[in-house]
Amino acid sequence: MTLSSVVNATLEFLASGITGFSGWQVFFYTLVVTHITIASVTIYLHRHQAHRALELHAIPSHFFRFWLWLTTGQVTKEWAAVHRKHHAKCDTEEDPHSPVTRGIKKVLFEGAELYRIESKNLETMEKYGHGTPTDWMERNVYTRYSWAGVVSLLLINIALFGVIGVSVWAVQMMWIPITAAGIINGIGHYWGYRNYECSDAATNIIPFGILIGGEELHNNHHTFATSAKLSSKWYEVDIGWAYIRGLEMLGLAKVKKRAPEPKFLQGKLEADFDTLQSVIANRYDVMSKYAKSIKHAWKEELAQLKGKAELEARFLNSSRKLLQREPGKLEGSQRQQLSELFQHSKALETMHQMRVELGVIWERSHFTRDQLLHKLQDWCNRAEASGIKSLQEFSLRLRSYA
Repeated sequence: MTLSSVVNATLEFLASGITGFSGWQVFFYTLVVTHITIASVTIYLHRHQAHRALELHAIPSHFFRFWLWLTTGQVTKEWAAVHRKHHAKCDTEEDPHSPVTRGIKKVLFEGAELYRIESKNLETMEKYGHGTPTDWMERNVYTRYSWAGVVSLLLINIALFGVIGVSVWAVQMMWIPITAAGIINGIGHYWGYRNYECSDAATNIIPFGILIGGEELHNNHHTFATSAKLSSKWYEVDIGWAYIRGLEMLGLAKVKKRAPEPKFLQGKLEADFDTLQSVIANRYDVMSKYAKSIKHAWKEELAQLKGKAELEARFLNSSRKLLQREPGKLEGSQRQQLSELFQHSKALETMHQMRVELGVIWERSHFTRDQLLHKLQDWCNRAEASGIKSLQEFSLRLRSYA
């Protein structure tokens, strides 16, 4: 073999690797492998390890662990511990990566660095890292040589695709820091829609949880953190849940927990102990529907509010948003603003006060079941006697929880 033939063979190898893939083939390969990485994060690290929402057979469990080592260098204990702390301290100063306290730019562009900093916190690892794998492979390969996986991936990509393999590797290295550490932890607590008024700022980014494996439905997840299924509305798609169901049908997974789904008994006119139990279990659904009732009441009151010369459009617009917020989260100035609004609308004041009273039913643990049932029945009676259409319709729906 002549020198020129060796040079030509080397250049040909560097140009296309052993696969000889075209640019489009490499592009689609990159989409597939990054999606497998996303699926590994949401199924294995998030729903299985961090929240114990499902059990995984050894085959997919070991595959996901190997794949994450190869494509991200991720250590299971570190990821689970940081994520559990995020839930325990969500949107407070102790939250490792909250845009509420650290700013959206910091989390969006430096989310991976915030994760790395917290993963070095020994107290976090000790307190929140329990129950993660401690077998020989974890101790001697995945944790001890976490860097070796991504180095191996670089060499594999170059061998498969030549020089362009470096670009494929770079995309794989950026995929989780951008999508999970940046978008989900950042935008998922900053912008989007909310199905439920959970105790933190989590939002659903879009209803189609495909690109990031279902993690886009972040408000749903923070409301029902231990649910293996992240979608809750008929129009929401959680592709991670589809994969879990597939594994379950193959006997490779077992779902342990799902978010409660409210059931109704049409024509039920009296709130009883079954109603009480269902209302408490489905309290996030109850409050979500109540928020819609407030919107209807607002529309009914808006015409007469606009007729008040002293009420500016800006005041009305901000007041509408404050009415949708959980009363306990309102600051002093915000409560004062609503007090000014209520001077012009007794209906909205009643809706707001009744919302506060409804929350007492599941927030006051020292009440007996009989006392709680009496409060629920009294609440329904007063709601239906209020003369406020939105409140009356909501109360009739509340009675039908079964």
